[in-house]
Amino acid sequence: MHSDFPIEAGRPWPMGATFDGEGVNFAVFSAHATRMTLCLFDERGAEHINIDLPECDGGIWHGYLAGLRPGQAYGYRAHGPYRPEEGHRFNPNKLLLDPYAQRISGHPTWDDALFGYDVAAKSADLAFDARNSAPFMPRGIVTDPAFSWGDDEPPRVSWSRTVIYEAHVKGLTQNREDIAHRGTVLGLASDEALEHLVKLGITAIELLPVQAFLSDRWLVEKGLSNYWGYMTLGFFAPEPRYLSAGDIAEFQHMVRRLHGAGIEVILDVVYNHTCEGNHMGPTLSWRGLDNLSYYRLADNPRYYADLTGTGNTLNIEHPMVLRMVMDSLRHWVETYHVDGFRFDLAATLGRNGQGFDRDAPLFQAIRQDPMLAGVKLIAEPWDVGPDGYQLGSFPPPFAEWNDKYRDQMRRLWRGDAGMIRKLAVRLAGSSLRFDHSHRPTSASVNYITAHDGFTLADLVSYKDKHNEANGEGNRDGNPANFSDNLGVEGPTDDPAILAARTQRRRNLMATLFLSQGTPMILAGDELGNSQGGNNNAYAQDNETGWIDWGKDNAGSDPEFLAFMQRLIALRRDHPVLRQTRFLHAHHRFTDGQQDLFWRKADGSTMADADWQDEKLSHLVVEMRIVSGTPEYDETEQAVLAVFNTGPAPLDVTLPPALDGRRWACAIDTADPARARPCPQGKMQVAAASVTVLVQEDASTARPAARSSSDEHDHDDPVPGPEAGDQRPAQEDAAVHGEPVSRELRPVGP
Repeated sequence: MHSDFPIEAGRPWPMGATFDGEGVNFAVFSAHATRMTLCLFDERGAEHINIDLPECDGGIWHGYLAGLRPGQAYGYRAHGPYRPEEGHRFNPNKLLLDPYAQRISGHPTWDDALFGYDVAAKSADLAFDARNSAPFMPRGIVTDPAFSWGDDEPPRVSWSRTVIYEAHVKGLTQNREDIAHRGTVLGLASDEALEHLVKLGITAIELLPVQAFLSDRWLVEKGLSNYWGYMTLGFFAPEPRYLSAGDIAEFQHMVRRLHGAGIEVILDVVYNHTCEGNHMGPTLSWRGLDNLSYYRLADNPRYYADLTGTGNTLNIEHPMVLRMVMDSLRHWVETYHVDGFRFDLAATLGRNGQGFDRDAPLFQAIRQDPMLAGVKLIAEPWDVGPDGYQLGSFPPPFAEWNDKYRDQMRRLWRGDAGMIRKLAVRLAGSSLRFDHSHRPTSASVNYITAHDGFTLADLVSYKDKHNEANGEGNRDGNPANFSDNLGVEGPTDDPAILAARTQRRRNLMATLFLSQGTPMILAGDELGNSQGGNNNAYAQDNETGWIDWGKDNAGSDPEFLAFMQRLIALRRDHPVLRQTRFLHAHHRFTDGQQDLFWRKADGSTMADADWQDEKLSHLVVEMRIVSGTPEYDETEQAVLAVFNTGPAPLDVTLPPALDGRRWACAIDTADPARARPCPQGKMQVAAASVTVLVQEDASTARPAARSSSDEHDHDDPVPGPEAGDQRPAQEDAAVHGEPVSRELRPVGP
């Protein structure tokens, strides 16, 4: 190997390997290294040049090599002390990936040489290992990210119109034999995939991790792999498995195609930990570059603070680690034109030495960054550390996954007692959690299912999880599914059970799209996709994890797909269902009417005793445009929804329609295919169903075709409006009356 290859000083910015047309500048951070060696590989994969970076400014090692071109494979060897008991794990025998690598050649080949310590030694991670890991390591690839974007413009869909579709790049198209490059970003960009998404009506696709990730050794040895991708190997590089020819332009092409279809691209990103695991994990990048800087260590620095359940936690409090995260976010916006991010275990990103801080440095940095000002930001508002549950605590402009919505609406339709008041809380946008700090209703991302848990079809087909294929004795996965099999565990040919399951799926989805907030659906739910009762398919890169498109690519129930299309269109066409301001039963200046009414089937107003009635199994809600909505905003008269969770039909007295208008049936989950007139004054609502009525001009009205198409539960207030004006009890102001305090932190739970 050559050590006298001519190298210039270069500069400490930008970080990573940057091609300038004449050569490549290399810059990598390590505050505690004593020397940093750049390793270059030839076309055969041989390490043919080793050269020390000549300069170090503020812990950033840098150098410039003229004549290098895109496609050059490279890595680093960091020199310094190997003293794990002091937090240092330098080992120059280990080839290290550049944390800023914009393309990665592949994945590690598991071998003991990948570990910085001698795995056979009795002293475990304290025993220095001298084996060369390069033969088993992927390399960073110098990349020119230039791409002809043409007239690409981000769709910039408003939050009020956003419908999120959570999907896996591979799983979405792998079973579509009619799609070229299925299972890749090019497959997602195909005409066939885009046609489905456009017809469905979603506005944003939220992709499970697409940043390069690792399959853990113990998974590979069991014949499994990391399917979901929550073990990041590179924060700047697309996952190689999703690129047909290894060219990052494929990812850029996918984004451009989705934008052309009016669909935003949101990435699920993992900045709370890396793939290197705990103190017994491999040395692949950050650990070998500067363990003491990149990771949050325990009081005994030999070990890691594990707030994520994965073995380690990134040290976001360190300015250079914070910079790495910010540079990564900007990179995906600038280079790939993505429209937003969903942050895995985001509570970890807000932690300091005292706990969670809604004004943590990362949140502050994101909020002030002009490049990130126009993108959507979504937090998974918890982690596994102390006080890790932070739903409602994130600062604007973050939205948050609302798991309380998920669990309570599952319990509602399962038939649990006392859930009608929970229904009211969630229909009104979970205001006690989110109506503070001038946050909009869209801050609550409502969902029934997500990648983590049962699919919608399994939610109504399995009482218990069935994760045996994961090889963990069915001990993995959350046992609190709030599911019901409706009589038979798993598949059945019983037509009555099948009909009941389909109707419950319609009820759950109708509830989701009638609730204030941002709806999110799981890819494949519209097709009746099942995972065979596996509620933790993280390692199932196979038929279990891939979506079953069924005959003619319409899933197992084409009528349900049509119902979903109609349901999404209903929300799109009715502004009452997607308001940004919270409904509080305030009187409107325009007509003196309240913007929210809660009633029983007989037309009477819900009283305190009704909200306390554990056996109550129905709710009638009339929603109007929020009091105080400015004239320039969208307006609409009213939407009325009847929720009957009971086992018998319900006779409902309808409120009078406004002058010159009449009620029209828009959705009936008990009979989604047949159109019928909507009676005025009274109507019958089928057992275990939802009916939605909208107001239309009586002079031109036609019968509306109906669709063909926990542990935290105790902390919600009972919505207790008094009879008559429906003004709330004081503790329920967030749901039905006076707005809650606008303090920086939410009042109450």
